[in-house]
Amino acid sequence: MGFLLFIAGMGGLLYGIDVGIIAGALPYLESTASVAWRLSAQQLSFIVAAVLLGSVLSSLFAGALADWIGRRWAMVLSGLLFTLSIPLIALADGYVPLLLGRLLQGVSGGLIGVIVPLYLAECLHARQRGRGAALFQLLLTVGLVAAAVIGLMQAHSVETATAAARHLAEGERAAAVFAAKDHAWRSIFWWCLTPGIVFTVGALLLAESPRWLARRGQIEAARAALLRTRPADEAAAELREILQVLAPAADAAAGGTAKGASATAHARAVPADPLLSRRYLLPFLLACLILALNQATGINSVLAYVVNILNQAGLPGTTANAGDVVLKVLNALMTVVAVILVDRKGRKFLLMLGTGGIVTALLAAGLLFRSAESGQHDVRHALQARVQSDSLSLQLDAATLQSFGTANAGGAPVQLTVAYSYGPFTNVQTRRSDDPALPVLHMNREDTVQADSVIGAFFRKLHLNPFADPAQGKTAPLHIERADLAAVPSATHGWQVALAMCLFVAGFAVGPGVCVWLALSELMPTRIRSNGMSIALLINQFVSTMIAATFLPTVGQYGYATMFFWWAGATLLYFLTATFLLPETKGKTLEEIEAHFAR
Repeated sequence: MGFLLFIAGMGGLLYGIDVGIIAGALPYLESTASVAWRLSAQQLSFIVAAVLLGSVLSSLFAGALADWIGRRWAMVLSGLLFTLSIPLIALADGYVPLLLGRLLQGVSGGLIGVIVPLYLAECLHARQRGRGAALFQLLLTVGLVAAAVIGLMQAHSVETATAAARHLAEGERAAAVFAAKDHAWRSIFWWCLTPGIVFTVGALLLAESPRWLARRGQIEAARAALLRTRPADEAAAELREILQVLAPAADAAAGGTAKGASATAHARAVPADPLLSRRYLLPFLLACLILALNQATGINSVLAYVVNILNQAGLPGTTANAGDVVLKVLNALMTVVAVILVDRKGRKFLLMLGTGGIVTALLAAGLLFRSAESGQHDVRHALQARVQSDSLSLQLDAATLQSFGTANAGGAPVQLTVAYSYGPFTNVQTRRSDDPALPVLHMNREDTVQADSVIGAFFRKLHLNPFADPAQGKTAPLHIERADLAAVPSATHGWQVALAMCLFVAGFAVGPGVCVWLALSELMPTRIRSNGMSIALLINQFVSTMIAATFLPTVGQYGYATMFFWWAGATLLYFLTATFLLPETKGKTLEEIEAHFAR
């Protein structure tokens, strides 16, 4: 049992690394890749969201794969894909290999997110199932902490390199800082190779799920798997329940001595109830709603962009990275609390408690950012007047600030946020006056208008246009859509936002973080569990991908306050769903939960 929980927990660790590793790497990736590879804000968002998109893709077939090759071999495959993704990302020399590596990492995460909770639900006794799923979430949070600590270590190395380069000439200083940041984000990914190898090798040594074995007619193998984690009497009773659900008419043949061809035939029998019956449809729809709302809280985007958020709120580089570590340590500690409470207080209570705290935290963060963003100075017309030959370059130095009529007294740092477009192609860039490298902000057609793709050309031939048409971008003028200059918020403001983020993470960890995996595995009836979990997690990852892919463009155009208020509204709906629609499943077997929806 200890080994089973450890390896399943390692799956949670990899899932947490999948989600959290980009937070520490993104500021350095943004500083280097946007220059070396000319990446737009949308492409950077795609790199962040690629893991989530990969999860969406793998969620489509995760359940079918688990049914075909078994839960154990599906876990081995997911670990192998994660391990292969690390060198592909860390050695990337352009946008495409980096994006493909992140997609592969996401495919691994999607498989883990379906198969490990499924495996735990099918292998653990009802009295241990809550803690088993909580352990998966706990190791997931440990993965987030590990990713944040790695990011903090690299942040210190970058600051050391930056300090050492201060005496160099401007060109040499910029090159040294660039090299340190490029090395930092690649090193962050290399650190993740070892846990992938441990999980892959460990999954090879696990036993198969007893319920999968029973569905395949391997009754004695199912009994042996149950006996590895239960006393003989409990194993016999649970095997009877499993076979009764698989073949209701075969109670006698599926008893403690069930064996032979008769039991095998009954185990393979298919229930007569149609898939659209109440016992299947209601729990399936409820699980899908909970999984969608779980991501609509914004949790994955907060964890991925937390360093950017705290930087924007007023905390400097290393402090923001330290804040990232604190948030993820808090996440782990509150998950321990959830592990203790989930089988005592129940899933419903924890979901209500957690979502209530999240709504409060998001509203507080939104109000704090609204107060900071209200002091922005519009310099859009001043920038538009500087445009020459549909391009613009500027450095946020003292002369530029003076030309805007906003020379900052006392040298207080300011930040410029510019949203611009060439027809349907848009981008958002920010520059701070206290950046040691003081990079030039370039706006030109070559860096903004992306080349046509095979997919885009295909859809345009069908007179559908979900992608921007490069032909329109090649002739459209440079248009400054938004240009705001504002003082960088104070450190006090930054710590207030950090406290709101702490409440957010604590609320999520104690409620949705643990209970979502239980909802995913417990609510689904046996007949549709693997494929139903795939569809529900597909919806979950689709919502997460859409939020992450639009995060940077959205906050660039409309500000951080808008994003936080939107998440608060979605989480309020989550609270109402937990309060009025979710039944309590504490202490019930999977078969008893299924019977609840059949009434």
